[in-house]
Amino acid sequence: MTSDSRSARIQMLVAEEAARRGARVGVVDVCTAAVAALPVGGAGLSAMSRTAPSHPLCGTDSISEQLEELQLTLGEGPCVDAFRHGSAVLIPDLLASEIQDRWVVFADAALEAGARAVFALPLQIGAISPGVLDLYADVPTVLDAGELADALAFADLATLLLLDARIDETNAPVDGAREDRGFEDLGGYRAEIDQAAGILTVQLGVGIDEAFVRMRAHAYLRGRRLTEVAADVVAHRLRFSPDAEPRRTDEET
Repeated sequence: MTSDSRSARIQMLVAEEAARRGARVGVVDVCTAAVAALPVGGAGLSAMSRTAPSHPLCGTDSISEQLEELQLTLGEGPCVDAFRHGSAVLIPDLLASEIQDRWVVFADAALEAGARAVFALPLQIGAISPGVLDLYADVPTVLDAGELADALAFADLATLLLLDARIDETNAPVDGAREDRGFEDLGGYRAEIDQAAGILTVQLGVGIDEAFVRMRAHAYLRGRRLTEVAADVVAHRLRFSPDAEPRRTDEET
């Protein structure tokens, strides 16, 4: 299966979940569709940042909700490592001795919660990582190549949806504030968001994480989508400064 056909199939599954809810597509639909399509019992997603508090956004059941809370509270686990290193962390059996040694507290707590296998997939566009998608199974589980590719496609779509959403005061997506938007439109903004963050690292003299936070904060304060702000930055209609509020270049003329 080609990456394009896999992506189209994943998008259809997620759109079907949103239709069942009678709502616009959101990250909760990604989690629900992933559980239906993969050999896992539940899924959770957390928004994460190196410069701001991390927090769970959704969980498909009580176990996935517990796993998200545990990892963010303890500061250890597959989710934390996936975010820190920017790569998938696949744990087919939490009872393995090396896993028990790796996460002394989390491994036992996750087992007690009802998980046996955990798969953490970072949400990424270039150097930007706004969170992690976690999947769990209640029995030892290994994802084959096709299943892993599907899991990564779900994570990719969750990234686009999370970045395109308006942000409320808790930094959680507000589905009701989003206009209807096709998946193709979302995909078209991938490079633009990454490019805009790169431009801001130069304008502000900061790292990519801080640049992304500044761009996201500006979007929130102005009630705009992150994708809209990114487009303005790339088109040089909006310039950020270390010592002043961002301003549109047409204000200088």
